[in-house]
Amino acid sequence: TPMSVMVGVGRGAKEGVLIKNAEVLELMENVDTVVVDKTGTLTLGHPEVTAIETFEEWAEDEVLRLAAAVEAQSEHPLAQAVVRRAKFDDIRVPDATDFDSITGGGVRANVAGHQVVIGKADLLDQQSTGGVDAGRERAGQHQSKGGTVIFVAIDTSLAAIMAITDPIKKTTPAALDTLHALGLKVVMLTGDAEPTARAVAEQLGIDEFHAGVSPEDKHEFVRRLKVDGMVVAMAGDGINDAPALAEANVGIAMGTGTGVAIESAGVTLVGGDLRGVAAATKLSRKTMRNIRENLFFALVYNALGIPVAAGLLYPIFGVLLSPMIAAAAMSFSSVSVIANALRLRSASLT
Repeated sequence: TPMSVMVGVGRGAKEGVLIKNAEVLELMENVDTVVVDKTGTLTLGHPEVTAIETFEEWAEDEVLRLAAAVEAQSEHPLAQAVVRRAKFDDIRVPDATDFDSITGGGVRANVAGHQVVIGKADLLDQQSTGGVDAGRERAGQHQSKGGTVIFVAIDTSLAAIMAITDPIKKTTPAALDTLHALGLKVVMLTGDAEPTARAVAEQLGIDEFHAGVSPEDKHEFVRRLKVDGMVVAMAGDGINDAPALAEANVGIAMGTGTGVAIESAGVTLVGGDLRGVAAATKLSRKTMRNIRENLFFALVYNALGIPVAAGLLYPIFGVLLSPMIAAAAMSFSSVSVIANALRLRSASLT
């Protein structure tokens, strides 16, 4: 068993699938549901601002200047997209003060004498922001195409909406097809609005999706799946995914993600390629089958060899093993188990 696990873990490492321990390798065999985050897991994780629509005569450059000042304090991929857009447009970004991050909602800060709030429409509603309904109406056209829309409020009034697009990884469709071929159900959890999530889910053929979920919601969703008897693998890359990764039977972190996510996971995909989930599943199934084969070989070998070595057959057949032959036979047993385990080195995981 240790030999099969050692070879299996080494085989996974060659494919960029780092498995922490034998328990994870064993659990992966029985996974029946794969829960995935969207940003950075299904997508490249390098979103770009593709459209800015302003309100109340706010100029696009001024909105971008104030928004980038706030987002520069955040490590969220969407925040960095705003900062990159400001840099691309050669906009000088001022400093922000009193920065505050609202988990699963957005961010806010003071910039150049203005109070700026950026995030979901619901967050702006909670801040009693005016004009949010008008923003929702114009956001729909971007969300239906799979874009994420963030709302920018300045001094309690909606100043703009920004459409941000994060391209789907080229390898994602093939990865999901393989997971389905392995009999696994795929569920997407995302903090994006329902229209955006639906567009991505339909494009990729995902079995089930849930939109507008917070980190706590992701954790609770995984917990409920386990209560219902599912064996769950959770794949994600961000700090927001860490609670769900820790709760899942098997947490799978993108190697391109945050250190917190990687620390919470039992499997790390070095290249951040979702095909690694399928590879880990295949590797686990083949490793566990190999272990069962070795146990079977050892059981049969000892069931036949021990009676002969003990001389139980001598009175009937006159068969008696010399100590040298018995020692050689025992060594052959170990060699056969090792040879069988080494077959995993050439196992196909594609």
